[in-house]
Amino acid sequence: MKRVAVVIVTYNSADVVGGCLASIVAGSEGVKLIDVVVADNASEDDSAAIAGDGGARVVEVGSNAGYAAGINAAVAALDLDELDCVYVINPDCRLRPGSILPLAEAAWRGIAVPYMVNPDGSLQPSLRRMPSLGRAVVEAAIGGLRAGRIGKLGELVTHPSEYAEAREVAWATGAAMCMSARMLAELGPWEESFLLYSEETEYCLRARDHGWATWYEPASVIEHIGGDSAVNPSLAALLMINKVRLFRRRRGPLAGGLYFLIVLLGELARAATGRKTSRKCVAWLLRPSLRWKSLPG
Repeated sequence: MKRVAVVIVTYNSADVVGGCLASIVAGSEGVKLIDVVVADNASEDDSAAIAGDGGARVVEVGSNAGYAAGINAAVAALDLDELDCVYVINPDCRLRPGSILPLAEAAWRGIAVPYMVNPDGSLQPSLRRMPSLGRAVVEAAIGGLRAGRIGKLGELVTHPSEYAEAREVAWATGAAMCMSARMLAELGPWEESFLLYSEETEYCLRARDHGWATWYEPASVIEHIGGDSAVNPSLAALLMINKVRLFRRRRGPLAGGLYFLIVLLGELARAATGRKTSRKCVAWLLRPSLRWKSLPG
C-alpha cells in the first residue's frame, strides 16, 4: 500500500480549508495516509485553527512567503524516507473518493497530476505545453485561451480530447500535484522567489531536466474551486511577469529578451483597449519596483 502525506498551503483560506480536509478521508481510500500537514502563510483569519480542528498538523510559516515557501515548510516537517509520495493540494480543492490512489501509483515517474474539474463538474484545463517563443507570439497576438484552442499553438491545453488518456505532459497547474518522495529528496526545495505562479512550472521543468516526468492521470479526479487571478489585475499581472522571469532564467538573456518584448507588445495592444490587467502588466514589465507594492495581502 502506497504511503502518502497530504500537504495544503493556506493563506486566509478559512472559508475553504475545512471542506478540503473533510474530503481527504474518502480521497485516501486505498492508500496509507501517513500525515496531513497544513502550512499556513500567516493567515489573518482562522485558517490555522480550522486546520488544527480538522485533524491536520499545522506548520506556521511565519509570513506570507508564498506557495513554494509553504510547500517547502510542510515538506521539511515530513520524513520523506517514510513516504512514497507527497500530494500537494490547494485548500480550495475537493478530493473525490479514492482519487489519491491512481496518482500515488503513477508518482514513481516524478509528478502525477489529476483530471481537474470545476464545481459544476466541467473540465478545468490544467495541463500545459512547453513554453516557447513561437507560442508566446501566438498568445500575444490572439490571447492564451484562443491560442490553446487552435491545435498546439498555445501553452494551455484546452481540448477535452487531450484529457481522455493518461500521458506525459510538459507541466501542469500546481493546485494538485502528487510528487515522488524520492524525487523531492533529489531535487530539493521549490523555488521561493516567484511567490505565486510559475513555481510549479519551474519545478516540473527542473524535474524534467533531471530525468523525471510530469504524468497526467485522468483516473484521479479533483474538484478545484479556483483562484482569482482571472479577475484580480495584480495577480493576473504577476502570473505574466513570472512567466517572463522563468523563461529568461531557463533560456538565457537573448531568448529571454525576445520573450519579454513579445509579451510586452501583446500586453500594450490589449492595454490600449482598456484592459486593466494588461495595463498592470505593462506597468510591472517596465517598472519592476511597482510589483510588490501592488500585491494583495
